[in-house]
Amino acid sequence: MRALSRRGHRVCSVHAGGAQLVPGVTHLPVAPSSGVLPVHEYLPNPDLPQSPVAWMTEAESCAIVDDFERAIEQLGAIDLIVAHHANVSTAAVARVARQRRIPYVVFVHGTGIEPRFDGGYPGPIWRQIVDALTDASGILVTTAYVRDALVRRLVDLPVDRFTVIPCGVDLQTYHPTAGRPLREKYDLPDRFVISPGALIAQKGPQNVATAAAAYADLAPTVFIGDGARRHEIERTLGDRGRVLGFVDDADKAGLINEATILAAAPEKREHFGIIYVEALASGTVPVAYHGGGVDSIITPDVGVLTAREPAALGQAVRLRLEEREATHQMATRARDRAAHHYDTDLVSHRFVTWVEEMGRLSTHRFAQATEG
Repeated sequence: MRALSRRGHRVCSVHAGGAQLVPGVTHLPVAPSSGVLPVHEYLPNPDLPQSPVAWMTEAESCAIVDDFERAIEQLGAIDLIVAHHANVSTAAVARVARQRRIPYVVFVHGTGIEPRFDGGYPGPIWRQIVDALTDASGILVTTAYVRDALVRRLVDLPVDRFTVIPCGVDLQTYHPTAGRPLREKYDLPDRFVISPGALIAQKGPQNVATAAAAYADLAPTVFIGDGARRHEIERTLGDRGRVLGFVDDADKAGLINEATILAAAPEKREHFGIIYVEALASGTVPVAYHGGGVDSIITPDVGVLTAREPAALGQAVRLRLEEREATHQMATRARDRAAHHYDTDLVSHRFVTWVEEMGRLSTHRFAQATEG
C-alpha cells in the first residue's frame, strides 16, 4: 500500500481490525454487525471477541460479506480493488466489482484458503469465493507452492492467471554487522544459532530444541519469541541454549544479523516464511525443514533444507558450524540472493507495476464486454 501511495495513487484500506496504519493511506475500519471480529488467524489482544472466518456458519459468513460490501460502497470512484486473502471479504469485493463494473485482483494467502482442505467455509460461501477467484483479473501469490499445492488443487484456474511476487525485506535493517552490541547485551558467544518465532507446536521450536543436542558443543541455540511451549522448550534445551522470550523488532533484526545459523523446523509446511528471507539478508545461513514455500527461498548455495525430523536438522546445523569457510561463503551468497530477489524496493516495484497493468488490462476488457 505504501508503494502505491508513493507512486501517486489514492489508496484506501478497508479492514475489520488489527491492520497496521500506513502513512499516506486512508483507513476505513469495518464495524462487524455481529460484534465479533472476523479473522483468519487469532490476533493478540483484540478489542472484540474473535471468530475464524473459515469456521463461521453460513449466516455469519453472509453477514460479514454484507458488512464489507457496505464499507466498500462508502468509497467514491474506484479504479481497481485488491482483495486480501481468499475468504469472505473477497466475496464482498467481487460483488461490488461486478455491480460497479470495475476490475479487481486477489492476493491469495495460504492461511486464507488452506482451511478449505479441512472442511472450512460453508458450501454457499465457498461457492462465492470460487466465483470471486474465477472472475478476478489476476491472482497474486508469494510462492509457486501456494499457487500449485493450495489454490489450484481447490479451484481449476490456469497457471497464467497467477503472478508470483515474494514478500520483501529491508536490506538496511537486515544486514551483516560488525561488532558485538547484542552479543554483549544478551551475553552471547561469537557463534550462536538463532530460532525466531512463536513457541507453539505448529512452528516447531520443539524440533529445534531436540536438534540442538547434535551441535551444542559448537554453539548454543537462542530462541526469540514466546508461547505455550516455552517451558517444554526450556526443559528440552537445558544448558544447550536460552529462550529470550519476546524482543523488540530492532533486537530481533540485530540477533538474526549476528547469528551464524538460523534454524527452523515447523510442523506445518509454510506458505512463504519471512524469517528465511531475513536470514539471507543478514548473511545468516538458514537450515530448515524441506517442504512448502521455503523450498523456493533457500537454494543449495545459500542454505540447507533437511528431511523433516530433528536428527537431520541437527546434523545439518553441525556441519555448517564445522565447515566455517564454506559456511562463510554461503552467507555471502545468501546476502546477494536477498539483494537480487527480496529487496523491499524491488518487490514493491514489481507489485505496483502488476497492479497498474491489471487495472489497465481489466478496464479494457470490461470496455470490450459492454460494447454493443
